[in-house]
Formats: sequence, C-alpha cells, structure tokens
Amino acid sequence: MALSSEAWRSIARTVLASRRIDEIEERELAPKGLVTYQFSAKGHELIQALVAEQLVHPHDAATVYYRSRPFVLHAGMTYQEAFSGPLARSGSRNGGRDIGVVHNLVPRRNVTVLPASGDVGAQYTPAAGWAQAIRYYVQVLGESKWEGAVAVALGGDGSVATNGFWSALTVATTLKLPLVMVIEDNGFGISVRSELQTPGGNIANNLRSFRNLVVLDCDGADPAAAAETVEEAIRTARTKGKPVLLRARVPRLCGHSGADNQSYKTAEERTDEEERDPLPRLRNFLQRAGSLSAQQWKELAESVEHEVRSACEAALAEPEPDPSSVTRYVFFDGSTIQQVGGQWAVEPPRQTFTLKPSVEGHRVNFIEAVRRTLASELERNRRVLVFGEDVGIKGGVHGATMDLQRQFGSDRVFDTSLSEEGIIGRSVGMALAGLVPVPEIQFRKYLDPAMEQFNDCGTIRWRTNNQFAAPIIVRIPVGYSKRTGDPWHSVSGEAIFAHTIGWIVAFPSNARDAAGLLRSSLYANDPVVFLEHRNLLDTAPARTPYPGDDFIVPFGEAYRVLEGTAATIVTWGDMVYQSLEAVRQLRVSIEVIDLRTIRPWDKEMVLESVAKTGRCLIVHEDTITCGFGAEISATITEEAFSLLDAPVMRLAPPDVPIPYNKALMAAVVPTAERIAGAIEQLLSY
Repeated sequence: MALSSEAWRSIARTVLASRRIDEIEERELAPKGLVTYQFSAKGHELIQALVAEQLVHPHDAATVYYRSRPFVLHAGMTYQEAFSGPLARSGSRNGGRDIGVVHNLVPRRNVTVLPASGDVGAQYTPAAGWAQAIRYYVQVLGESKWEGAVAVALGGDGSVATNGFWSALTVATTLKLPLVMVIEDNGFGISVRSELQTPGGNIANNLRSFRNLVVLDCDGADPAAAAETVEEAIRTARTKGKPVLLRARVPRLCGHSGADNQSYKTAEERTDEEERDPLPRLRNFLQRAGSLSAQQWKELAESVEHEVRSACEAALAEPEPDPSSVTRYVFFDGSTIQQVGGQWAVEPPRQTFTLKPSVEGHRVNFIEAVRRTLASELERNRRVLVFGEDVGIKGGVHGATMDLQRQFGSDRVFDTSLSEEGIIGRSVGMALAGLVPVPEIQFRKYLDPAMEQFNDCGTIRWRTNNQFAAPIIVRIPVGYSKRTGDPWHSVSGEAIFAHTIGWIVAFPSNARDAAGLLRSSLYANDPVVFLEHRNLLDTAPARTPYPGDDFIVPFGEAYRVLEGTAATIVTWGDMVYQSLEAVRQLRVSIEVIDLRTIRPWDKEMVLESVAKTGRCLIVHEDTITCGFGAEISATITEEAFSLLDAPVMRLAPPDVPIPYNKALMAAVVPTAERIAGAIEQLLSY
C-alpha cells in the first residue's frame, strides 16, 4: 500500500529534524562540551522513519540502538526530549541517568520503544520476546486486540556478529514469530568493515537459505525502493506471522561517534556516501511525485529549523537533574508503578496471602515444593509462563517442572533452544509486554552467556526513570550436590547477583521457604533470581510439609533457626544444615540465622543477634574474597563494633573452583567439622 502525501510529508519532517539536531550537536553543543556523547544518525534517517511510519498497531513494539533517534522521533519523541537526552537535563526520557541516545518511549504513536541497551546486539532477543508475547496473547489468552501486532529490532551491520542477533534469529525462525529485524548496513562497525562482520559483507545473502525466514534487501536511502520494501516486511510479519530479515544499505555520513574522524575511509568512499545521502534524494523524490514542491520543501525546512532551534533553547533552559533523586527507582518503591512492563503495569495483583504456613500433611522435598508452587501459580495466573532447556516433556533436569507441560500445555511450559542469551533476553521482552516469565537456567555457570541481558534487565527501571520495568523470575540450581561437585555445575556465586543492580536474590534452605519465596517472587514488581541449592533438592534436611498455595515469605526477613547466647552464625542455603550439625557436635549455645534472601538481607535481625551474643561467624559456599559474608562483616563492624567480644569471622571456600574429586571438594566447601573448628576459635578469642 503506497504511502499518502501526508505520510511522506511527515517522514520528510522527521528526516529534516533529525538531520538538524545532529548538526547542531556536532557543530555547536559538542564543541562546547555540553554534549559529551554524540552519535549521529546522518544517512540512516529515511529507513528508520519509514519503519516507524508502518508501526501503527497499538501493540507494536520496537527495540533500537544508539543510532536510532530518527525512529524514536517519528514514534513520538519530542525535539526537546531529543536534545535533553544528550544534554543530560531533567526533561530527558531518562532524567539524565543514561546516555541520550539510549532510548525508550512509552506509546505515543502506538508503537512502544522498548528500553535500549548500550551493548551492541542486546536489542534482538527482547524483541523476540515481545513477538512471542504477541503470539501468547492471541493464542493462549484469546486477546484479539493483539492480533496483527509485530515486533521490530533495529541494528547496524556490526551487530549481526553478536550472540544476541543469532539467538533472536533462532528463536524467531524456530517458533515462526512476527519479528522484523532491520539491519542498517552502512558498511562499517566503527572502523571495521562489514566483510569482517559477516562473510562477503551482506547478511541478507548469507541468510537466504535460512528456513522460516523472509529475506529482503534494499537501498535504504532510495525513498521509493525503501518504502516498498519496508511495507512488504511489516505486512509479511503482520499478516503471515513470519519473521523477516530486512537489510537496508545506507551511507554513514559521519563517524561512529563525535570522536571519530573516519580516517579509515577512502576519499572515493566518502564521495560515494555523499552522493547516496537520503535527504536530497527524498526532496527530489517528493518533488517528482508532486507531494512537495520546491517552495513547500523550503517552507517545511524553515519550519523545522524554527521548531528544532526552539526545542534546543528550551532543553538548554531545563534544570539539571536533582542529585537527591539518583537512588530512586532501583527497585519498585511500593507505590509508583511503572507505565510499561510486568503484570503490575497491566493490573496490580489482588491476591490475598498468608505468612502462616500449613503444617498439615506429609513432608515434601524442596524440588516438589517448587513444582507445586509453579503449578498453583500457573493455575491461578494465566500470564505466568515457565520455560528453559529440558523443562517440557523431560520436566527439567532436576524435576522441578515434571508434568507441568502435560497439565498446562506447551504454550505455557516449553523447551527453548540451547541459548541462555535467548532465554533471558526473550524473558525481558515478555515481561515488558505484561507477562510473568519464569525461565530456568540449569546451573549457575550456564548463565554466563546471558549476563549482558541479566545486567541490563536489573537496571531498566532506574535508567528509564521508572517508565519501564521487566519483572522476571530466574530459577537457577546452584552449589554442589550430594553426589559430586565440579567447576561447571557446582558454582554458587550469589555475591555476583548481590552486586548486580536491581535484582532481588532469594536463597531458600527448605521446602517451606522455597514455596513462600517463589510465590513472593511471582508477585514481585522487580526481577528476582531464585537460587535452589542442589544438595537440598531431594534430601531429608530440607523437607517440610508443603506450606499451602497462599503462603509467602517476604523478602528481607531472615529466620532464626536456632536460638543461642554464646555466638551467632549467619548463613544460608546448604550451609544452614552444616552449621546446625557443627553446633550439635559442640553442644554450645549458638544462634543460627538463615538469611533466606541475600538482597535485601535482614540486617536488623543480624545486628540484634550480635548485640546479644557478642560474637559472629559467617558461613557461606561462595568463594571468600568479596563473598557476601564480607558485606555482612563490614556492616556489623560499622554498626555494632562496640558490642563485639571478638572479631567477626568468615568461613568460606578459598578462591578456587569446586573440585570434582569428593575429598578435594570436602577440603574446599565448609563442612560441619570445619565450622565447628571455626566456632571453637571464635569462642576462645
């Protein structure tokens, strides 16, 4: 369907405005030091405006990258906001918290611009997640208003070499999702030519044999050809539900950033790029088509110049952000709900819960408590999805999802490709679309390929100034098992999660708390990493009666497992039981505190206990250097030093991986005997 003259005039306005904003930044604001990160979109404007023009469905969404300002302008960002971002003023989309070209935009002209990342290639899997959410809303929830929506991911040619690109491509093509991947190929990734990003420098040619993928290629600076190709791409995804790869050849009429002098380009290449500039080509095209005469183009350019200049002056007049607000929105504050993302943004949960567990019935394994909690919440809340490698028919490598696919269907409990980037990245996109994703990562070490998405997810609320949030629940078995350990499957690593901004970290030690903390996680309005210790999954110490389908354990509330007066042990996970055995061996009055959550942690209970006993031993399975025990020790030293009768002690593995040989493992992981020895040392001080 051909674009109307009105649509073309709107596109021309965006192209002109984007070009002038770039020029003012490059020539005036950056030289004065007012803009410190300048990424020009010159040469990319036309293809981006054309894509944005086609995204008219109220549930369309797009992920963008640092050169995507023309797209976001056409999606509804104001010129003043466009200046405010790079100027780091209070009126920017992120309130001065992030680089001005790392965009986000709540729906204004229908399309939602999902929070961008500063990492190359990180935009693709969240877009795939939104595309899968579209399918879920239509096929599972029966919401016809999502029918025909699409997700779009914009990226440069350098991004086609990234993990994120290939993960998203696998997700979209294996599931046949309505995702359009728009690759703006300007021939360079900073200074590296396209031939080193993909063989031959043309990703479209290399993907033509990819199953379930429509591949299109066009001159992204040619108005007629680009408009026709973009329309075909979006229409294909909308009407056929197929993924599309659209490669658009564009000139990069600038350096990678303001600091790049493009010395790596030949004079011939620069001349060729100038000749392919989409701005004069658009002007000539519109004049030939009769959409804008030469005089009308001149008047439009003058109008845009006036508006852009006024917007720049208004942005410069904005106040600096309030420094006292900088710590807000790391986590949900309990009242100010984000505009986009998670079930809270759609409809805050109204479920009534209890803090009192049921004590009736037989004792269940830790892993059975997890499975029953997942089952009850899948039954209760149709927005909940459970997925990961082997979680479907197999029921998970640890059995946590056994029979859940049979009960709730393969749309709600499903297997994924072997890509942790794809698992976590798509979870972010699903959460932004209002679903409640519960991905499983089989072992802590396996999360490593997804840490880019994991880190980005935690900061979404903060860096969008509470406009967006992506509450996901990531389940990860951690630690050694009753059978063996090894460097790959036995990592604990909770200190890294505690140091990862924006994540709640739950670490239950028994079936009751596993159920209660998992339920709290499913109704939280923040991302949660839920750690399940492998040595407790099906062993006797962690068994308790199932606490009921309405039981919760609030985050940040530790549990006093054993009362005592001589010393305090602070611990969590499997080390709770090793500590209890050590106390039993010594027959001394020791207080044992199970933290249950690492972030937030119950500082009040710990300090209260230390004030009573005067001595503290912290036991954990994560390695000792910068382990979470150091944080607890520092807090006690700072806030209760005068109450101590001995230095705070820590017992944790040395800085080595967990060994495979059992004797070696026992020499590394704290045992009851080693804990008992540490207690004796503490008491004898």
